[in-house]
This record gives sequence, structure tokens and C-alpha cells, in this order.
Amino acid sequence: MRKTSPTTYRVGSIGDFAAWTKRVIGDPRAARDHPKKWVDSEATAARAAADQVSAEAMVKLLSPGNLAVLDAIKRHRPASVRELAALTGRKEASLSRTLKRFAQVGIVAFEDGPRRARIPALVATRVHLDIDLTVHHCSVAIVGPT
Repeated sequence: MRKTSPTTYRVGSIGDFAAWTKRVIGDPRAARDHPKKWVDSEATAARAAADQVSAEAMVKLLSPGNLAVLDAIKRHRPASVRELAALTGRKEASLSRTLKRFAQVGIVAFEDGPRRARIPALVATRVHLDIDLTVHHCSVAIVGPT
């Protein structure tokens, strides 16, 4: 077990996780002082730690205007950032910064289009915020299409 700030995690296979879950169901005290997050490798854990985003930053990112951008991507599937800017009435430079941040947190990805166009694609449909008000700890989970 290794600790990263502020999240603890454990590396293991899905079988390891299933076995641990069965133990905890039988004896909930077995979960005390054990990490609640499991990853498949140290590389995944390092990526997740680097990609940490605060709940506050996520709430700011998911402003009504930015949610309208995500809705436009979902509804219209624009062929470029320029087309998305026209659809949303946003300036292309500002929109590019917003899309870059969405890509950093795993909500949007870019595909290569013709003539160096970047095609924004929605890769997550849900964001889960877990805020523990007693220990000042928050976590954010980005969830892809279900």
C-alpha cells in the first residue's frame, strides 16, 4: 500500500479486489485502515495522482456556459473547434482553453480531422463529486458513457 496526497490506493487485480470485497462484506471491520481505491498498476496510480482535480475546480469548470459546450458537442458532433465556436457563440481561443481543461480531466478527447482540425468528442457523461465534510477531503470521478 502506498499513500499519495490525499488519496490512498492499493494495487491489485480485479480478483484481488473481489476477494477483498467478500472479506469486507463478511466483516466490515476488515476495511478499516485499508485503502478504498484500487488500481491495476503503479502507472495507473501515478496517472491518477497527476490528474487529480479538486471538487472546487470541477464545479467551476462545469459552469452553465461550459455545460452548454458539452451539450453542443453531444448534440451536433462538430467537425472542428472552429465549428463548435460558431455553434456556441464562444471565441475560439477561449473555447480551446476550456476544451483543453476538459481533456485534462478526461471529459473530452480530440480526434485528428482534415487539414489539422481537432475534432472534440465527449468521452465522459457523468462526474461524481464525493465530499467528506468532516475531514475536508474531496474526490472527483469522471465516468464514461454507460
